[in-house]
Amino acid sequence: METSELIKKVRKIEIKCKGLSRHLFSGEYHSAFKGRGMSFSEVRGYQYGDDVRNIDWNVTARTGEPYIKVFEEERELTVMLLIDISRSSYFGTTPQMKNEYITEICAVLAFSAINNNDKVGVIFFSDRIEKFVPPKKGKKHILRIIRELLDIEPEGKGTDIGMALQYYNNVIKKRSICFVLSDFMTQNYESSLRIVARRHDLVGVHLYDPREKELPNVGLIRAEDAETGALRWVDTADKQVQQNYREWFENNFNYFRNQFLRSGADTISIETTDSYITALHQFFQRRS
Repeated sequence: METSELIKKVRKIEIKCKGLSRHLFSGEYHSAFKGRGMSFSEVRGYQYGDDVRNIDWNVTARTGEPYIKVFEEERELTVMLLIDISRSSYFGTTPQMKNEYITEICAVLAFSAINNNDKVGVIFFSDRIEKFVPPKKGKKHILRIIRELLDIEPEGKGTDIGMALQYYNNVIKKRSICFVLSDFMTQNYESSLRIVARRHDLVGVHLYDPREKELPNVGLIRAEDAETGALRWVDTADKQVQQNYREWFENNFNYFRNQFLRSGADTISIETTDSYITALHQFFQRRS
């Protein structure tokens, strides 16, 4: 992608997602993800309705007037985005491909985080770790993440979610919020998932194209597996082929949902024809 074109795309995503974060999600994000506790902030004069348990008796004794302690939430959370950039994410039969959808969702989450003074980091993965962007604060850092999302080209073709979770658990020692964004067209990551979920607040974001759920009847076609490169002829009119295709999607989806729920993690599932704004809004409300 040319530099000028990249800058234009970054700017377009910034305008759209920054506005959404500020007006729709900042308050909901704050409510959904609590800080680590409460810390003392200041003392002030007692007002009608204040909790008497918060009275500062030392200050009250010195001044002869009742004063209470004021506490504020300790925030400074860390949000990590684990982003699947395997070849299957570069697929789409709707106006937006899955990777474009993921880019906007990540931008909304990142801007919501920095609006609450939280740090944001990214791990790009396929069947290997493609890139690690350590968590930081600030708009400049978020714009860098968006540039990476738009411009990164994976070296690997496949998907290894278990490996990505294990790497994340090794590099991020303190408890953080982790969004795993993928089509989850793979399995065998339950062990890493359980380990990560014990330490971190984990959310799986399942993105899929409608044609991955239901195979259209377009006759005999030559199809290529995006991740393996294997070519084969497929008769899309064959009822058994259509049934096998549906079962393949449902098996992967059920595995994703069941493994995340068993580990105590949250899930969001979004079809690329649906509004991710609605899906995130419902998720934040459910968490709150």
